[in-house]
Amino acid sequence: MNTEKESVIQLDFAEEMKTSFRDYAMSVIIARAIPDVRDGLKPVQRRILYAMKELGLDPKKPHRKSARIVGDTMGKYHPHGDSSIYEALVHMTEDYSLAIPLVDGHGNFGSIDGDGAAAMRYTEARLSEGAMTMLDHLDQGLVEFVPNFDENEKEPTVLPAMLPNLLINGTTGIAVGMATSIPPHNPVEVIDGAIAVMHDPYITTEDLMQLIPGPDFPTGGTIVNGDELLQMYETGEGKVRIRAKAEIENGEYGKKNIVITEIPYTAAGNKTKLVEELADAVRNKTFEEIADVRDESSKEGLRIVIEVKKDRDPENLLNGLYKKTSLEDTYGVNFIAVKDGQPGTFPLKRLLQEFIDFQDELYTKEYQYLLDRATKRLEVVDGLIRAVDVIDFIIEVLRGSKDLRQARECLMHGIIDDIRFKTEEAKKAAKQFDFTERQADAILAMQLSKLVGLELLKLQQEDDELQKNIKRYNRILGRKSELYKVIEEQLLEFRTRFFTERKTVITTEATKAYVVEEKIEDLMLLIDRFGYMKSVDTPSYQKAAPETLAEFTHICPIRSNDRLCIFTAQGNMYQLKVSQIPRAKVRDKGTLYQTLTKIGSEDAVLFIAFEDLFNSMLLFVTRNGLVKQVSGIEFDTNRAVVNTTKLEDNDLIVGLRAMTAKEVTSGHQKVILMTEKKLSLGFPLDEVPELKKTSKGVKGISLDKNDHVIFGTSLDQNAEEFTFDGKTYHAKKIRNRKRAAKGQKATL
Repeated sequence: MNTEKESVIQLDFAEEMKTSFRDYAMSVIIARAIPDVRDGLKPVQRRILYAMKELGLDPKKPHRKSARIVGDTMGKYHPHGDSSIYEALVHMTEDYSLAIPLVDGHGNFGSIDGDGAAAMRYTEARLSEGAMTMLDHLDQGLVEFVPNFDENEKEPTVLPAMLPNLLINGTTGIAVGMATSIPPHNPVEVIDGAIAVMHDPYITTEDLMQLIPGPDFPTGGTIVNGDELLQMYETGEGKVRIRAKAEIENGEYGKKNIVITEIPYTAAGNKTKLVEELADAVRNKTFEEIADVRDESSKEGLRIVIEVKKDRDPENLLNGLYKKTSLEDTYGVNFIAVKDGQPGTFPLKRLLQEFIDFQDELYTKEYQYLLDRATKRLEVVDGLIRAVDVIDFIIEVLRGSKDLRQARECLMHGIIDDIRFKTEEAKKAAKQFDFTERQADAILAMQLSKLVGLELLKLQQEDDELQKNIKRYNRILGRKSELYKVIEEQLLEFRTRFFTERKTVITTEATKAYVVEEKIEDLMLLIDRFGYMKSVDTPSYQKAAPETLAEFTHICPIRSNDRLCIFTAQGNMYQLKVSQIPRAKVRDKGTLYQTLTKIGSEDAVLFIAFEDLFNSMLLFVTRNGLVKQVSGIEFDTNRAVVNTTKLEDNDLIVGLRAMTAKEVTSGHQKVILMTEKKLSLGFPLDEVPELKKTSKGVKGISLDKNDHVIFGTSLDQNAEEFTFDGKTYHAKKIRNRKRAAKGQKATL
């Protein structure tokens, strides 16, 4: 039996989860996804470049297999899988993603189309000129080195980047709870901006934007929201709307072509998908104006041709393409980077100031390194020059000494014990020796060739040069303005070396509205007594036999770009686009109108085109004998369903007729009402007031207790008959509605 007490550690689960998740999140942020504000690199990128530097892959050296570079990086510095390392290596070669690529690739490293890179065993790489601006002076102790993951190697915590890489090349990265997305900028503009911040630390963002007006994407394109960039640069976050550059050219047979020569940066590395999106728009008939889409890109440049159908407006089509395809896209901007182990958001000016502060630190360390080295070398040169004047005595010391230690002690401290001298003069001179340790070592290592006259002259010249350099180094280290002059001089040299014309145009142009161009046709809607509906073209309708057309209870002329308005007995109006109504032949069955709308079980009493409705006056007749006129303008709405009138309980619309303005104003129209008991009443249309659609109406006929209106319409005053439910009735003489007459017996 185990008598030892078990050790139980009690932990709060919520606290442990919070701590562990925070540690994981910070690891992803710092060690993987977010770049350092100083060199603008993520850890994997920094380690790849350092491994390539260690392999000696300078721009003038031969390319080396990518597999070797990936292997060294993974084995020594970044144990996170070869595929992620190779992807980062490939990205640093992409001239369509980076303003200054950091790796010079040889072989198939993919393309702007979206083609993937070949396997790492087939490609080769070396450092680019741009990368060397970040790797030079690594041996001067400018940056801190720390042990690698297994403590067998050392790696730099940051590269001594002397070019503002973070702004020039930009970056993207998704971490836990945050994401960085910094667009690339023009190298010349960024360098000019950095110099401006050095000269004036209080410069405003607005003034800074005179030098850096906005992002400059390697793929070109046009930024169309230039008026929003100031806020983006001041806050460190925002959006850039970037669109493709297009030209309209004359095509064959009188057609026009839209030629895309630059694509949005968001489509870089995925051009094929963009072309497929355009092709899908043609197949799906999203844009009826497009005849064909071709990718004619070559080594000469990018060229996507969109062939426009004859007599169509290419400018209008281009506006539609900008609105509905990736030819115009939004690039979300977040200037997030890591400083002192903590992520933060950096506005434009602060980002440049961080670079300047880093340069201040680097150049201070570099010139301190140069000063120390020059001071030590001056000490040696001075010792050698002094040694030449007493070389004979030094030789006697060397010949008389038992070992180097004894000779060194004599040179440094004048100790001559146990040293054999040939002359007293040499012995006396040896007692005066007071060389430093560094000088003594140099004298002992000095070659006899240094005694040649020309070599002595070189030593004297070197001495003068060293003193001049030391004076210059002290001046630079002693005054900030002198240090900034050196930084500016180096930046101007980079400006010349990496000079690039701006590719991206910045405007404040709003995207114009796209008007859908469609062929407008005159159609006829045919609805039979069972509710089956179809649309037929006018020529087919005109050719149909009269007995065939007699089968349809509603025939409605309408245009293909119009809407059909369906009024129901329950007082609602439903709208349906004509394009949604199936085209068919006159003898085809058609589709139930209830399935095309949300009309449900309501009974339709009127079918009318919206365009006709807008120009009509509607006569409403209800089951309870109420009548009114309502202008069609009252129903001007885009809503799919709208209420058309106010009905009493148990009341319904039993008659609804759309009248033209000519009919209403002629004064020759009468209203005919008929009840269930076959009582009919006629009165002038002028006696029916025009009311709002929300009103109930006025009394049109007096009804017996068990009677109600079943039919109502308007006719010409001279009409003697009317038809209802397939039967013809005699229209009685007109009476006065205002007396609310009961009506007379309707006769067949």
